[in-house]
Amino acid sequence: MLHLPGEGPPDPHGVVVGPLDLAARVDEALAVQAVAFGLTVEEIGVRRHIVLRHLTSPGVRALGATTRTGHLVGFVYGMPNDRAHWWSTVVEPYLRDTGHEGWLDDSFVITELHVHPDYQQHGIGRSLITTITDGSLQPRSILSAIDVESPARHLYRALGYRDLARPVLFPSAPTPYAVMGAPLPLRR
Repeated sequence: MLHLPGEGPPDPHGVVVGPLDLAARVDEALAVQAVAFGLTVEEIGVRRHIVLRHLTSPGVRALGATTRTGHLVGFVYGMPNDRAHWWSTVVEPYLRDTGHEGWLDDSFVITELHVHPDYQQHGIGRSLITTITDGSLQPRSILSAIDVESPARHLYRALGYRDLARPVLFPSAPTPYAVMGAPLPLRR
């Protein structure tokens, strides 16, 4: 299978990572997130508004993982961090307490990264995150992940992310999170 310049390599299942018009495919992306993350219909509605608002931020970029038939099975999006954004205002005191507040400056934030469960454990998440961060002008990347030992946390650590602050409590989130950071480019 041929892929365009700037796209990640196809996986054995015919999935290709490449640019994604997230505004046009937001409902498909949120359907993947809903299955991968266990979201309710109400939560999807809230997140739809958030994603569309994020897409107006300077430097935001999105990639999708699509099958040969064009079915979206994974996506990632992120942007240069802005201390005025809600996420930064929530995590800043936690990072300050651990001496890592400087990570909020000159970092590329992985805002969302989700792969449909039927396509997990095939390198798609790895391809999504490495491809999007390879295009970053910032020297490092930060993200938040649920603070449990999971395949996602294992992947992030394998790529060079380390815990910067934990547990981090987001308003209305029932579980604690960890804020993780890695220098770019990510480890291979």
